Amino acid sequence: MKDNLEDLPTESVNRLTETIDIVTTEEKLRIINYEDKKIAHLIEEEIPTISRVIEFTVSSLRRGGRVIYVGAGTSGRIGVIDASEVHPTFGEKDAFVAQIAGGREAFTSSVEGAEDSREKGCSDILSLEISDKDTVIGITASGRTPYVIAALECASKIGAKTVCISNVKMAAARKVVNVSIEVETGPEVIVGSTRMKAGTAQKMVVNMISTVTMIEMGKVFKNLMVDLVASNEKLVNRSIRIVELATGVFHEEARKVYELSGRDTKVAILMILDGIGKEEAKNKLQRNNGILSRILESNGFSQ
Repeated sequence: MKDNLEDLPTESVNRLTETIDIVTTEEKLRIINYEDKKIAHLIEEEIPTISRVIEFTVSSLRRGGRVIYVGAGTSGRIGVIDASEVHPTFGEKDAFVAQIAGGREAFTSSVEGAEDSREKGCSDILSLEISDKDTVIGITASGRTPYVIAALECASKIGAKTVCISNVKMAAARKVVNVSIEVETGPEVIVGSTRMKAGTAQKMVVNMISTVTMIEMGKVFKNLMVDLVASNEKLVNRSIRIVELATGVFHEEARKVYELSGRDTKVAILMILDGIGKEEAKNKLQRNNGILSRILESNGFSQ
C-alpha cells in the first residue's frame, strides 16, 4: 500500500502554490481560498453517486440498522465529528456511529501505525456487532488505507452495504465496496497535507449524507430542525423559535404550547396546526413514523 505514494494526485506537487512560503500573509490566504473554491464543483459531479449512498443509509435506518463511518487520521476524525453531531441536531441517537483507527486517543493525537493494520480494521468493525442492516462508509483520502479497506471487506462479508469516500479516481477501495464516491481534489496547497482540500471535501460529503438521510427520515419540516435535542437554554429558545416559524404563531403562544407538549418541538407544531392535544399529536406522529409533512398533507395543509 505504501508503494508509489507519489503517484497519488493528493501527494503530487501543486505548482500554483510553490511560492506560498514567501508571499504576504494575505496572499497566502488567497491561495488557500482559491484552491478551496474548487471543491464544491468537484463534489457536484458526484451527486448521483452520493444519492445512491443515501438510498442505502435510509434503508438501513428504516430497518433498524446504523450508518457506520470508519477512517484513520483526519478522515477518521471527520467521521467522528459528523456522527457525534447527528444526535443533538436531529434527535436520532446511535443512528450514525464512527470508528477511528487507534481508538479514542487517535481523535486528539496521532497514533502511529494505526492506519496500516488490516487486522485492527477488521476486528474494530466487527466489535460494533454489525449486521446486514448496516451501511459502512469508509473515508480515506488515498482510497487505499489498509485499516479502512479491511474494515470494508469484513463488513461486506457480513452483508452490510459498503461505501468508500476518497479523493482519487479509480480508488483501490472501489473493488471492495458497493459504491465508491471519488472526489478528486488533486494536489494539496501543502504537498500531501490531506487535512486541507481532501479533508474539506470529505466533510462536505458526509454532511450531505447525514443531513439528507435525516431529512428523508422525517427529522426536518420545511427546512427546520424539528427533532433537535434542547439540552440547554439556547436550544430551548431555538426550539420555540422553530415552533413560531413552522406555525406562524407569536412567541408567547409558541412557548406556551412548547411547554404543554413536554418540550417536544414536533408535538407542539402539530398541536397548533392540527388543533389537537398532546397525546393525540404524539399518537399521530407515531403512526406516521414521525413525519410531520405526511400528517399535514393528509389534513389539507400546504407548506
